[in-house]
Amino acid sequence: MTKKTEQFKRVKRPLDGVLLFDKPLELSSNTALQKVRRLYGAEKAGHTGTLDPLATGLLPVCFGEATKFTTALLDADKRYRATIRLGQRTTTGDAEGEITETRQVEVNETQARAVLAMFMGETQQLPPMHSAIKHQGRPLYEYIRKGETVERELRPVFIRELTLERLQGDELEFSVLCSKGTYVRTLAEDISEKLGCGGHLVALRRTGIGEFSLKDAYTLAQLEGMDDVQRDASLLPLDRLVQNLPRLELDEVQANRLAQGQRLGLSDMYPDGKRRLYAAGRFIGLGDLEGGRLSPSRLLSSVAKMAAKRESA
Repeated sequence: MTKKTEQFKRVKRPLDGVLLFDKPLELSSNTALQKVRRLYGAEKAGHTGTLDPLATGLLPVCFGEATKFTTALLDADKRYRATIRLGQRTTTGDAEGEITETRQVEVNETQARAVLAMFMGETQQLPPMHSAIKHQGRPLYEYIRKGETVERELRPVFIRELTLERLQGDELEFSVLCSKGTYVRTLAEDISEKLGCGGHLVALRRTGIGEFSLKDAYTLAQLEGMDDVQRDASLLPLDRLVQNLPRLELDEVQANRLAQGQRLGLSDMYPDGKRRLYAAGRFIGLGDLEGGRLSPSRLLSSVAKMAAKRESA
């Protein structure tokens, strides 16, 4: 039996943590997830924020209990670096589609910067048909595969930064910091239309999600070259997913009561809101504070199991 076969046949193990993964080209997010999961031999894993096969870059992979705290990443702003092929429109808005129109390209940097500035702030986007947004329980891309088109509503998105990185011939490269739900493919099409020549997305790389950066991510080749100890050491702790929330320390009695579903009375000096909770310096989950009362929101399974064992003793 080869080393690779042994690796894939090994028993799956419980594993908690977050991996910053650099997804390669031509792999779907789910295929990339399964490759990483097999490398780690993890029982449970999920990713946060799908990347198309033609897109590369930052794809956080959450193992075990980390999957409970992915909302912050799903809701976080995203950073991308994108390249438009000007002068050619396609059926899909990217390089996967067939060319439907060709126009002459006469764009200079001054014009490009002026057009990019038009998209700053809140703007409206029409989701592309080649997307996973659901209509009557089915993703839009299933309709387009059958030659059907459905009506879509404009959705508000927010562009916080939009910078021209390069304009050379018929290629325009830009970087963008945008809100969740932004389709960079649609943004690229809209920009190229404003430039008067049309265009489509030919390259997309996600460089950041919230506080996480691509520079701290690991490639598949790097992970394959590690042993189990090195791979485990590359994982971030669970609470890195919720660092944006205020920290609240509890004593052992308080943590136990909260794990049993009880509300805690705290000083009303604390402002209302969600908190990341710790007991004896260890992260135990999230709680909701309202009017000086703390309720459990999402706690680690190990904390609840320990509380149940104490209660039955």
